[in-house]
Amino acid sequence: MRRLARLSFIFFTAWRYGLLPLLRDILKPGIRRGLLTIICWTSPGEALPRGMRIRLALEALGPIFVKFGQVLSTRRDLLPEDIANELAKLQDQVPPFSNEESCRLIEKALGKPIAEIFLEFDATPVASASVAQVHFGLLRGTEKYPEWEGRAVAIKVLRPGILPVIEGDLALLYDLAKIIERISEDGRRLKPRENVAEFDTHLHDELDLMREAANASQLRRYFADSTKLMIPEMYWDLCHTNVIVMEKMNGISIGRTADLRAAGVDFKKLAADGVEIFFTQVFEHGFFHADMHPGNIMISLDPETFGRFISLDFGIVGALSQSDKSYLALNFLAFFNRDYRRVAELHIESGWVPANTRVEELEGAVRSVCEPYFDRPLKEISLGIVLMRLFQTSRRFKVEIQPQLTLLQKTLLNVEGLARQLDPDLDLWKTAKPILEKWISQQLGWRALVDGVKAEAPGWAQILPTLPRLIAEALSRPPVQSRDQKGELEVLKGLLLQERRTHRLLVGALLFAGGFLAGILLIGSSL
Repeated sequence: MRRLARLSFIFFTAWRYGLLPLLRDILKPGIRRGLLTIICWTSPGEALPRGMRIRLALEALGPIFVKFGQVLSTRRDLLPEDIANELAKLQDQVPPFSNEESCRLIEKALGKPIAEIFLEFDATPVASASVAQVHFGLLRGTEKYPEWEGRAVAIKVLRPGILPVIEGDLALLYDLAKIIERISEDGRRLKPRENVAEFDTHLHDELDLMREAANASQLRRYFADSTKLMIPEMYWDLCHTNVIVMEKMNGISIGRTADLRAAGVDFKKLAADGVEIFFTQVFEHGFFHADMHPGNIMISLDPETFGRFISLDFGIVGALSQSDKSYLALNFLAFFNRDYRRVAELHIESGWVPANTRVEELEGAVRSVCEPYFDRPLKEISLGIVLMRLFQTSRRFKVEIQPQLTLLQKTLLNVEGLARQLDPDLDLWKTAKPILEKWISQQLGWRALVDGVKAEAPGWAQILPTLPRLIAEALSRPPVQSRDQKGELEVLKGLLLQERRTHRLLVGALLFAGGFLAGILLIGSSL
């Protein structure tokens, strides 16, 4: 009943904000269009601009729909300008919850009145997103940490009562995934339920702010010496599951391109640095920021760190195994080298396509999709169109979509959208290729061998002294034969005896025949 009520609310929201007329206009003439025309007769939202209607509807429907709008806002190559501009407001302009509620949650989580923790606290949030909102303040020093006195911090507070809403929407997504699997062969191949489960996991992780703080800390450690990326420091004594306190980062949102250009930021360098940061996270660390919309990325304008990226909001991160990284790096490198046969072979070796697939056919299909896009500037390439054509090709070869790479695919789309805004002429392939070649050299070359020996050396130090004794014990131990081995041995002995018996009979017969012939010859000669 709750799901039916939620579906009714979604339909009502679409009617209220005038989204049904947008759907009606793209339908072909027929019964469905006629019914929508009747339903839209009294729709109160048609007077508003279409972009505003979509944004307001997504805000009313809750966090999952807001996140969907955030992802769409980076794809200006696929959306009209008015809709993209409105969806961009979802990144940090979601209506906040009350200041009183925010203060109450902070005091309850930290166990003290706000005045005892902060010298200054701005109760009005500076940013409000789908899952949490952020306040600024100045810390008070403590007996344990006197150096905290006067430090500028950002306080992130989880929205109250958000979990039931998210779980209700996820239940609807699971139901939709089941329907798709039942009615569509393509749907089964795309593994919709596994993809929803992956989204479910990451969304629930985002509701635990302690996990977000840990993700930020790990990325900060990876990029401690970077001159391209900055990550805020966490104040662990003030971090809890629904409230975290972190270093305040000063910068301008990457979406405010006019302000960045006025400040003298080099957009071409910025775009290249962004691609390098992404591929470094994926292939060097296997741990990447997976929510890279403009609301979570700023550019520093401080003289000491001018032009560096600042990453925020680490509730959703992606992690890749060593085998995932190796497979992806080899595929990317094969694409960059236009070695489409190797791409086809890697798909077959990985099990992504059936083993009986002909390499030549898959090679030709991949070539037909990718070859037209090489040597073009980024402004002439839409990754969305490339992915659509690859999907059409994959349907023919029954390629299985890997759910563990869903976040990577989503983040790659975000990176493309950001790079397009900064430098439409960026050669994405040329920028990424040296990073992949370096990584492959580290993993598959002599350096990888040396690093592997170093990594295993501590274990060898324990094993080597005992190796002679272990070898002696193994040699002196009588062989143990299983029941199956004994049975096989008896069969072999029987076959050997039978072969020897047959050999003796054959030799006897040959000797008898030879003697008989010799006797005939002797008798004939005497006559």
